Amino acid sequence: MCLHVPTSRLLSRAHAGLLAAVILTLQGCATNERYAPTASAAAPDRLAQAPDLPMRSGQRDPAAAVVITALNFLGQPYRHGGSSLEQGFDCSGFTRHVYDLSLGVLLPRSADDQASAASLVSVDRADLRPGDLVFFDTLQRMYSHVGIYVGEGRFIHAPRTGSQVRVEDMRFAYWAQRFTGARRAAVPD
Repeated sequence: MCLHVPTSRLLSRAHAGLLAAVILTLQGCATNERYAPTASAAAPDRLAQAPDLPMRSGQRDPAAAVVITALNFLGQPYRHGGSSLEQGFDCSGFTRHVYDLSLGVLLPRSADDQASAASLVSVDRADLRPGDLVFFDTLQRMYSHVGIYVGEGRFIHAPRTGSQVRVEDMRFAYWAQRFTGARRAAVPD
């Protein structure tokens, strides 16, 4: 599997370990083939689309596409109203950008609207799969924050002003108490 990581930043050991765990988790979503994660030294600074992803029925695995695309943005700055690499990202701008790049699905702009989008199906917490959108009540609104589930109880998101896109554990009390639901793109098999 070819994994494109922007050359402007190297993966820390923690991120590399997480990436390896995510790839191993995603193998269960893909075929029985083994994949060895590698970083491309010639990767562009901007991810256009994640190539060479695990295959499912002759097509790219959507879950792998979403998660790997999202992981390419680790460390990008948070910016309220931001929805691009150049601007930085807020939470819903980040999920919208990742879904558009990886699946060609254009999500609504706000977390509230993403939670109620007709193109997404509701998912129980026990049935979460990598690539699902996860929602939280962080501002006393049911769906005030959104991220992307990466597996093993973790999600990637653009948290708040002064921070960067990062992976966090949904099992920590703060996130566990604020979890309000999940949605999945209805991508044909």
